[in-house]
Amino acid sequence: MRTVEEHERIVAALIQPRPAAALALAPAEGLVLADDVVAGLSLPGFDNSAMDGYAVLAEDVASASPERPVRLPVAEDIPAGRTDALTLAAGTAHRIMTGAPLPAGATAVVPVEATDGGTGTVEIRSAAEPGAHIRRAGEDVTAGTTVLHRGATMTPAALGLAAALGIAELTVRPRQRVLVMSTGTELVAPGAPLKPGQIYESNAVMLAAAVREAGGEVVAATMTGDDVAEFRSALQRHTPGADLIVTTGGVSAGAYEVVKDTLSGGDRSGDEVQFAKVAMQPGMPQGAGRVSGVPIVTLPGNPVSALVSFEVFVRPALRAAMGLAHPRRPQRSATLTEALSSPAGKRQFRRGVLEGDRVTTYGPPASHHLRWLASSNCLLEIPEDVTHVESGAAVRVWDLTG
Repeated sequence: MRTVEEHERIVAALIQPRPAAALALAPAEGLVLADDVVAGLSLPGFDNSAMDGYAVLAEDVASASPERPVRLPVAEDIPAGRTDALTLAAGTAHRIMTGAPLPAGATAVVPVEATDGGTGTVEIRSAAEPGAHIRRAGEDVTAGTTVLHRGATMTPAALGLAAALGIAELTVRPRQRVLVMSTGTELVAPGAPLKPGQIYESNAVMLAAAVREAGGEVVAATMTGDDVAEFRSALQRHTPGADLIVTTGGVSAGAYEVVKDTLSGGDRSGDEVQFAKVAMQPGMPQGAGRVSGVPIVTLPGNPVSALVSFEVFVRPALRAAMGLAHPRRPQRSATLTEALSSPAGKRQFRRGVLEGDRVTTYGPPASHHLRWLASSNCLLEIPEDVTHVESGAAVRVWDLTG
């Protein structure tokens, strides 16, 4: 029986980064830069007004006050986006909007609130210090400066900066493209009528959502029956374009284990899948390898087993391959509020509710109780050599919200 760490290493070795690619800004959101970004221009690119108001020579309004306003003729009107070059003559003012280019010669901007808002002649009611309310060219970014570094995640602010610098594409580490396949003749798509012995398919929906939440891209989320030819045909149809295949079901020790029956033995070129028992609960039956050269991770079919296995093995490897920060869920110690037991020789992952530094187990440990996992916010990790934990003891928890 494999340890959890052994299977983690096997899965992590399979899932490798894709080559860096240039993407437009929108699809680059949330991805990691493969190269530094150097500013090709300065921000602001020109001196401009920080306020709606009037561009003036500071000395012309040095004596202005509410009691003794200074009146100046308004020679020009400068909205944002005006492109012709203007020069402010002494003894005049230019009405100017926020972001509009400052006319040559102007040394200050008087906010409109300190004036009467005039358009032909303006009454200035407050003095202005030289440089007041002026944004100088390059005060945010100087051309030639490295503004985003390799390894940075493309946040909304980072994308905004790239756009402000006129950059249309970024070189990033692309998303891992994942094919999700759920197996079982008993499965029926949600919304269709059920016959006796049938159940609604949930694992493909759940795991596809988990892939996207981890930062990956789902190329297809499909289901097949327990027929080897059908499963093989679905693989061949959906695998092109996938960087990883994740299956669920068909890997245990019983009859009609379609994934195991199809992929055991490596009898086709490029197929090399090993199936093993991993010392954990839930999620003991696992598999990993390659199909037609594409990495595949085969997860158990019970829904809790499938999602816990994804959290333990697939999610960290996916995020690491994309260079994303914090591949693993945040893990810390919490105080258990009740006693629990755990099977000897297996690492148990129990559903739990974490409140502050205290954690309570939530629901039965069996692998089909999806309701309880859906309402949990953490997993409790109980080591293989621990069979009983007293109330008040410290336990390791995985924060599923992080």
